[in-house]
Amino acid sequence: MDSRTQDIIRQTVIIASAVFMLIAAAVGSGAFGGTSVSELQDGALSAQGSYLAPAGPAFSIWSLIYLGLIAYTVWQALPSQRADERQRAVGGWIAASMILNGLWLVTAQFLSLPLTVLVIAVLLATLARVIVILGRSRARTWPERIVVDGANGLHFGWVTIATVANATAWLTQIAPESWADQAELWAVGVLTVVLVIGVATALVTRRIAPALATAWGLGWLAVGRLTGEPESMVTAIAAIVVAVALVAAGVWGVLRRPRADTPRDTAR
Repeated sequence: MDSRTQDIIRQTVIIASAVFMLIAAAVGSGAFGGTSVSELQDGALSAQGSYLAPAGPAFSIWSLIYLGLIAYTVWQALPSQRADERQRAVGGWIAASMILNGLWLVTAQFLSLPLTVLVIAVLLATLARVIVILGRSRARTWPERIVVDGANGLHFGWVTIATVANATAWLTQIAPESWADQAELWAVGVLTVVLVIGVATALVTRRIAPALATAWGLGWLAVGRLTGEPESMVTAIAAIVVAVALVAAGVWGVLRRPRADTPRDTAR
């Protein structure tokens, strides 16, 4: 199979993956008569599901992420991007991330809470791979920075905090009641891990989008703990501190970015 045919197949698969993601999102979110996400799994995925669940408005970021991924899908389908080495390296992984994105909502709607944790963990790992590949070379144009690096960076950053919330919701349901006394301690511990991962990502990739998306989720997590159930001043303060630190790390990473772009062939 020649390279041109492979490139066309890659572009087509990405388009199909985006269509699947959007259809699955509509089905999984209850747009066709199913249960809304906040009521799925006996409310475990709602803003009150755990100490690390963001308040409801946080999830509006999905609209921006979906818009960015749709823009990416259109952009990568252009003839000028067909033989681009960066797209050849990362396109398949982005397609996989969109499929997993849709599968998570379908899993949450029709299957079990433990399976949603598995799916979102695989999604996070896939997006981490996308970020690593994108970090090997720099976007040539501002449109590419926005629809490729920006959209996928936001996706990765948000799924980072969403994975934490999803896993914590599951653990909250299966953990012994005696663990409830240490819930705030566990929450702060998990947020510390988020801080380490987020700062490392910002400094290594030198991109701010992942930090902004994670900080957005953390900000609304703090709102949830201050104004809703379960209340926790300690968790809220920790979330705010981590959010500020991540944004600062993201800004610092961007300021440290080399002026000269890495050649495209390093994206292989």
